[in-house]
Amino acid sequence: MPAFPTTPIAKLTGHNGPVHAVAYSAGSAQYILTGSTDRLIRLYNPSRAPTSSSPDSSTTPPGLVQTYPGHAYEVLDVAVAPDNARFASAGGDKLVYVWDVAAARTLRRFEGHAGKVNAVAWGGDGGSVVASGSFDAAVKLWDLKSQSYKPLITLSEARDSVSSVAISGWEVYAGSVDGRLRVYDIRTGAVSTDVIGHPVTSATPTKAGDSVLISTLDSTLRLMDKSTGKLLQAYRAPNYTNTTYRLRSTLGQADTTILSGSESGALFVWDLVSGNVLHELRHGAEAPPPSVAVGGKPAEAKTSSRNIVSAVAYCPARAEWCSGGGDGNVVVWGTAEPRS
Repeated sequence: MPAFPTTPIAKLTGHNGPVHAVAYSAGSAQYILTGSTDRLIRLYNPSRAPTSSSPDSSTTPPGLVQTYPGHAYEVLDVAVAPDNARFASAGGDKLVYVWDVAAARTLRRFEGHAGKVNAVAWGGDGGSVVASGSFDAAVKLWDLKSQSYKPLITLSEARDSVSSVAISGWEVYAGSVDGRLRVYDIRTGAVSTDVIGHPVTSATPTKAGDSVLISTLDSTLRLMDKSTGKLLQAYRAPNYTNTTYRLRSTLGQADTTILSGSESGALFVWDLVSGNVLHELRHGAEAPPPSVAVGGKPAEAKTSSRNIVSAVAYCPARAEWCSGGGDGNVVVWGTAEPRS
């Protein structure tokens, strides 16, 4: 397996609040899209940003390409369309926006959720559908080919907030705070439910579509077999904590590694098959170092909103990934080789 990228190669600054969402652009993935509690979405080119903060007379953060204002409350998720010309966003204002990347304007604005919208995802032929999951316990599918502003489908089986949505082929994955993962087959209308037993904060299907990575509020990540619901592997670490906040996990290196932030400010990388921790990294300088063992037991790490690393994304085009934290910054991780 190629070496995992563990070198900070850029630091993206400018948000005035915790970063809740990060996403790479499609294709060559030269850009990173971010969403924050400051109600702004920003588009960065990491190759133009330094590895650390430095005094700059300019009011424009290094690497910043475009800012997208529009949300009235915090931005909780962003998702890039396959055509790379659009992206979707959602947040505390209960709305789902579809944006024109180049023009920095909204193309569509969907209303219908009764609570904040936690997650958005693209799907359908050529990115013709956007899925959204909300605090109102509903998943809605929005048809971008139609001029209608009403949802194409509303999926209301969840009994608590829907924290995560993903689309793979004809299937919609919805993780909920009710402790269940639901997979909907849009062609047949069938739904399968896996009882995880703890509030789900993130659900990511593998590229092969045979399993799904799930993060839950018991400081554990799980790889579940999609067809049987069997637990294939669990991922934990002494200093990994996730008991209160929504943390997003993801898969990297052709689905051979697992990545996640932590409420302690640390970042963790696990081997998918063995479950062993490969790397424990620090997102920011203000994040505490790994807990010191006291009396044979790990010391409890202090948690503050600035320490929490709630969002990670792995680059689809090269050995690179990024982490978004409560400090308002995004750290881009790579190798010693120049970013192409």
